[in-house]
Amino acid sequence: MAKWTLADLPPQNDRTVIVTGANSGIGREAASAFAAAGARVILACRNVDKGNAAAATMADTVEVRALDLANLASVREFAKSVDEPVDVLVNNAGVMAIPHRRTADGFEMQVGTNHLGHFALTGLLLDRVTDRVVTVSSTMHWFGRVDVTDLNWERRRYQRWLAYNQSKLANLLFTYELARRLTAAGSPLKAHAAHPGYASTNLQSHTETLMDTIMGLGNRLVAQSAAMGALPTLYAATVDLPNGSFAGPGGITTQHGYPKVVPSSRASRDEEKAGALWTLSEKLTDVTFTF
Repeated sequence: MAKWTLADLPPQNDRTVIVTGANSGIGREAASAFAAAGARVILACRNVDKGNAAAATMADTVEVRALDLANLASVREFAKSVDEPVDVLVNNAGVMAIPHRRTADGFEMQVGTNHLGHFALTGLLLDRVTDRVVTVSSTMHWFGRVDVTDLNWERRRYQRWLAYNQSKLANLLFTYELARRLTAAGSPLKAHAAHPGYASTNLQSHTETLMDTIMGLGNRLVAQSAAMGALPTLYAATVDLPNGSFAGPGGITTQHGYPKVVPSSRASRDEEKAGALWTLSEKLTDVTFTF
């Protein structure tokens, strides 16, 4: 099978794409590629200054708007600012293995940012999305367990990596449930997920522990580039795939290589858990999806 590369990205003229967390890493590479292919790209960034610096390196079809996924008021304000059709929404932004913190709404920071913020954003924008939603997960979802009785680590002792794994599994449960609900509603929209493999980004530099140094060394010696890590996102966003597909690097370890559809864990396919997470997410965010 031929390798899918950036050269295979189809023209994106007359298309609008939103990429969250587009000021650095995977999001920046994806946004830049979309813009270079002719798309109008909205860089949705918590740090607008960093967003503007990233935009200055891209084609002039990009714009920067403020979005803090750890604050539902910011999510709502951003959604209200989008008054035009959006072909693709890329839920990319995320945090990884950070110390115990809470969002503005009291959620555990990792599940609040990585899942609940994107869940709310997708629900608020869904009536303007015309093609698909792509949500970036991780191979760490294989080690995840979603506890709908204590999603926000209010009773359990906080463990940063388990919290991260839970949030990445939640990304997949959400994606697959969204795909099922879209199909059931007869909607032409699609929901896909992607993961970058082991890609060198600044995501690995915020644990505030020795792991920052260790992962930084891994970035230099083992990881593939952020540009390669962005390919699965671009693949999921532009290739005609079955609804509810999961794209990732096609190498033997699934951490490196060119993108293809890849498997996910049995837990990610648990429809009962997905339904329970969806109901809880609607309750916590006060966002109800309309299909």
